[in-house]
Amino acid sequence: MKRNFPFAVLATAALLTIAGCGTNVVNPVTGRTERSAMSPQQEVATGRQAHQDVLKEYSVVDDAKLQAYVTALGNKLAAQSHRAELEWHFTVLDSPEVNAFALPGGYVYVTRGILAYMENEADLAGVMGHEIGHVTARHGAQRATRQQNAGIGVLAATVLGAVLESRGVSGATDIAGQVSQNAAAGYVASYSREQELQADQLGAEYLARNRYDPKHMVDVIQVLKDQEQFAADQAKAQGKQPQSGNSWLASHPSNEQRLQRIRDEAAQLTGDKPVDENRAAFLQAIDGMVFGDSPAQGLVRGQQFLHPSLDIALTAPAGWALQNGSETLTVMSPQRDAALILQPVPEKAGTVHDDILRRWGAEQGRTDAKTINGLKATHFSGVRKNAQGQRGNAEITLITSAKGAVYALVYAAKDGQSLQTRRAALTQAEESFRALTAEDKKLAKPWKVALRPYPTGGFAEMAKSSVITEAQLKLLNGRYGGEALPKVGERVKTVVAAP
Repeated sequence: MKRNFPFAVLATAALLTIAGCGTNVVNPVTGRTERSAMSPQQEVATGRQAHQDVLKEYSVVDDAKLQAYVTALGNKLAAQSHRAELEWHFTVLDSPEVNAFALPGGYVYVTRGILAYMENEADLAGVMGHEIGHVTARHGAQRATRQQNAGIGVLAATVLGAVLESRGVSGATDIAGQVSQNAAAGYVASYSREQELQADQLGAEYLARNRYDPKHMVDVIQVLKDQEQFAADQAKAQGKQPQSGNSWLASHPSNEQRLQRIRDEAAQLTGDKPVDENRAAFLQAIDGMVFGDSPAQGLVRGQQFLHPSLDIALTAPAGWALQNGSETLTVMSPQRDAALILQPVPEKAGTVHDDILRRWGAEQGRTDAKTINGLKATHFSGVRKNAQGQRGNAEITLITSAKGAVYALVYAAKDGQSLQTRRAALTQAEESFRALTAEDKKLAKPWKVALRPYPTGGFAEMAKSSVITEAQLKLLNGRYGGEALPKVGERVKTVVAAP
């Protein structure tokens, strides 16, 4: 389980609206006057407030050197943008998602997940230039204006929209009938296709202004294209349908369309001889960076979920998927018709029969005390109403961890038949809940990006000493689409377990 943004602040954010009917503002990029819900000063105030909420919900990467590198690059790009006068803020978030997003007023975020897949500084500059473009063209303010007309608070619209858009939020996976966090996506529109293409154009322009080759915007989109292809290939190999991704690429316009558009723009922008792409400096900055899940957020290792700081672990049945989400861990059946949902329970919620009836909306049922791997647990089986007022089965186990925290294991299924069919597997997952064993602790070491000379045996040879596969190594190094292989001895990225 990991903490994610921005749903915890929705309740308060939705209350914040800008009084009045708006103001006339000149768009710095187009020079045209727009009717807007936010003045430039209000953009800054909104961004400042939202930034604090981001920091409450997301961890910031604990690497001062990496943060300083990204900040310096961002400031260089912003200084050549249409809104150089803003006080810009650039933050690296401790998330494995391949994401970047921006908030009004000059707040730009990149995840370590997207950093890992960049090949050089110019590629990263392309991602950051795109997000800077959203700010300079006032796309967040434009979206807030649309959403204010729909009755959504300005802060809610700009903050939720920016992050949900960056993740390409798809359907919720909580089939237990709980209130889905992703439901917020229905109230906040994504950037329009025109806004995304304009941000691409501005990103290429800001690259050119800083004497990077604007064609690196094409390279960035190719990274997204390769990510899509890798996901599709993995799904096919497992006999599954490709899922909609929750990442930067999922919500953007057709990558083929973007590639052609950026090629055309880049050809027009190339002027002075571009500077070096600064590959060496970029690789040095990300050397040793955590890759994939972070121990602070919980780790998925094959069929194991391990959370060192909470001292909890759980094993998914063979073929079942582990989805480490916002405040919950979902163990999903291959048929996606049943799940076991692990979530923390507030300290004062209680664990006796009446507490369960009250908290989970159950109408009747029975509780039984049990022990799971030496941990005290209470299992409830009964009836509850869902959000539509329909009655259904309710099965919940509350378990107290070795550290004294209480967790709920909620049985979820699309219908009663599915629940009965998957019951044995659900129970198997529940009964695997435990404090970390010595073996778990060995497995719970973080994975880190490391630099190695490219060997004569290629990525196949590198995979023998890496925790990721040959295909993933190609993806990590921008060679998944059949690009020319590195020269022997050239420094490339791999992923290894921390000692």
